[in-house]
Amino acid sequence: MTAGGSAPGKKGDHIKRVGIVFSGGPAPAANAVISSAAISFLEDGREVIGFFHGYSNLQDYHPVTRRLLPDEHYRIFTERDLSGLRNSRGIVIGTARANPGKGIDKPADLDDLAKTARLRNVYNAMVDLEIDALISIGGDDTLKTANFLYEYQKRLPKEARRVQVVHLPKTIDNDYRGIDFTFGFFTAVDVMAKEIQNLRADAIATSSYFVIETMGRKAGWLSYGVAIAGEANLVLAVEDVSGPLAVGNHLSLDALIDRIVDLMIAREKRGKHYGTVVLAEGLAEMLPEDQIKNLPRDEHGHLSLGRIDLGKLVAQLAMDRYTKRTGGKKKVTGLQLGYESRCAPPHAFDVMLGSQLGIGAYRALVEENLDGFLVSVMGQLDLNYVPFKDLVNAQTLKTEVRFIKPGSDYHRLARFLETRTDKIVDWSPGRRQER
Repeated sequence: MTAGGSAPGKKGDHIKRVGIVFSGGPAPAANAVISSAAISFLEDGREVIGFFHGYSNLQDYHPVTRRLLPDEHYRIFTERDLSGLRNSRGIVIGTARANPGKGIDKPADLDDLAKTARLRNVYNAMVDLEIDALISIGGDDTLKTANFLYEYQKRLPKEARRVQVVHLPKTIDNDYRGIDFTFGFFTAVDVMAKEIQNLRADAIATSSYFVIETMGRKAGWLSYGVAIAGEANLVLAVEDVSGPLAVGNHLSLDALIDRIVDLMIAREKRGKHYGTVVLAEGLAEMLPEDQIKNLPRDEHGHLSLGRIDLGKLVAQLAMDRYTKRTGGKKKVTGLQLGYESRCAPPHAFDVMLGSQLGIGAYRALVEENLDGFLVSVMGQLDLNYVPFKDLVNAQTLKTEVRFIKPGSDYHRLARFLETRTDKIVDWSPGRRQER
């Protein structure tokens, strides 16, 4: 038996040299994924190359003027490189947000020589290095790029070399279709929840409030997890923008401020003069267009949400609204959390999950000979493989964000644990305790 418990005569025996690329933001347990994938192939007598800094070097490849060089643009892994790497911080091969598929918006664009120039560079670089398969690790934008490479090669002449592509889902945001939880999510929740607990203690000591904006991009999974584990008094994400909180397709900032001040007043009636509020950063994208139209965007077209600083904006407005409604004063401090969690020491579950995904890449390519598939883990770390076509819209070539379903048990959990503002709870001895 060899790596992954496979038997001789594997379907993917033609795969002799494998490339690994990690793209997008960092996530805890990245090295568990990379090392587990790499060691699976090395122990089976195959070669593994790790490309440095995402697609940065690959997309600029040229056979004459910019060939890729070992130790400068990539590393050839040895077993010694991978020892003790599983629980380490950071990303051993680095990462970047370079987007070789920028400008490709529909299937016809994949036949456009100008729009596929950087994709072609990536493909040619891998052919030059005799790569038989690529393991893509990253978020939904990286999945989109992996699908571009897969679809691009389907349009090549039959005799052209093929580089098989599998993708491993990565994001602390946990907003991925096709997998229950993504590696790094639980570590990020744990790190930020501990910060929330520290802020809660500060709020108690100073009779004040904190409004904490957390990472999570468009969906509320991370903010909800942080609020639940950190015992916040209120959490709001894009999934909650409906009814009074919505004005058309936008967030009503005025209603959001009133919701927070309602919380503060309700808690005061219960003798609680402190609290913490968690907001998902994605709420900033729902602000009226005139407030965000001039903000910078990244290589994939996403707003630079950190530049908006929603936490500080909401904190100041809530402080002013509280004074207007009550005549009193209350200190409300806004801050952002997220970056400190992305390279934190990985949680044991994330190490196990990441390791299984890494080994899953080996099994998908060598045991199953798959191409154009996402490696997924469900239930009790059971591996399964989801075709790109089930995850990427065939017309737009875009992936879909997985939102928290309003009314789901996860959504209801957060709602149940937060401070209620619709009625005053009996806090006398022997009755329900403060949430």
